[in-house]
Amino acid sequence: MNIGIEIGGTKLQIAVGNPDTGEIETLFRFNVEKEKGAAGILEKIEETLNDLAQPSCHIGVGFGGPVNRKTGVVAASHQIGGWSGFELKKWFNLRYSADVFIENDANTAALGEAHYGSGRGFEQQLYVTLGSGVGGGMVVGGRLYYGNAPGEAEVGLMTLDRQGNTLESYCSGWALDAVIRKVLPQLPEDSALKQLAGGKNTGEAEFLHPALLKGDVVAEEILADYADTLAWGLSHCVHLFNPQVIVLGGGVSLIGEPLAEAVQRALPRHLVSAYRPGPEVRLSELKEKAVPVGALCLIHQNTEQK
Repeated sequence: MNIGIEIGGTKLQIAVGNPDTGEIETLFRFNVEKEKGAAGILEKIEETLNDLAQPSCHIGVGFGGPVNRKTGVVAASHQIGGWSGFELKKWFNLRYSADVFIENDANTAALGEAHYGSGRGFEQQLYVTLGSGVGGGMVVGGRLYYGNAPGEAEVGLMTLDRQGNTLESYCSGWALDAVIRKVLPQLPEDSALKQLAGGKNTGEAEFLHPALLKGDVVAEEILADYADTLAWGLSHCVHLFNPQVIVLGGGVSLIGEPLAEAVQRALPRHLVSAYRPGPEVRLSELKEKAVPVGALCLIHQNTEQK
């Protein structure tokens, strides 16, 4: 049995599937109870895997935070307590007769998109996840690009000015929420964006897409500014690696094609002429399944070498 697991800050997904095709046969999805910390997530994983009643298996894990892929030790989670220094690979090995392969979730999703999503057919793909944070993963020739420890392709950590503001501080879902929250009191009562997002104190970005569909001018301005800043950050990645395609995933990508199109339009302005028009910008095809599918890919790539 082959099992792909996503351990995130808001959701836990456990997939049974085929690592040779990326096909998910059974998918279990759970909301993370933050107050229960890492222990609550581990309890749910153990409960689910025990119900599958398989004596041996392969397990691929995409973890939502920095993790040592060789030792399987978690460095930290920025959303859930109890993970720092946790020996995740050892935890699995003590309970199951399993080969366990662990990556951070952005790298894992990048691998899934490169093989079975929007990155299919491209030699180089940069995957960027736009969620509560901003992460990235680079795939070259079907395999993850690895830098020196502790990691690579952390596009969200790039500083965009001397004050230390990062791409993540400008382009995370929380940052976009804050921009919308700030402008809402200034909008007229008949504003579509105000009617949709007014009174909220979190998750305002999810209302940007329906406001765009209603032709809300302020929503269009917010998207254009966000896309331009994102394109500015991504231009540094293009000048360094010049991938053939950039795939946008994570919650903010649910804005849909207007986001991809806006970034595609803005990107050439931030590139030197030799690099224009730049890579193709696509939305994630796998969406919420990107990490568990990528975790199955981890199994395939690690077991085919044996």
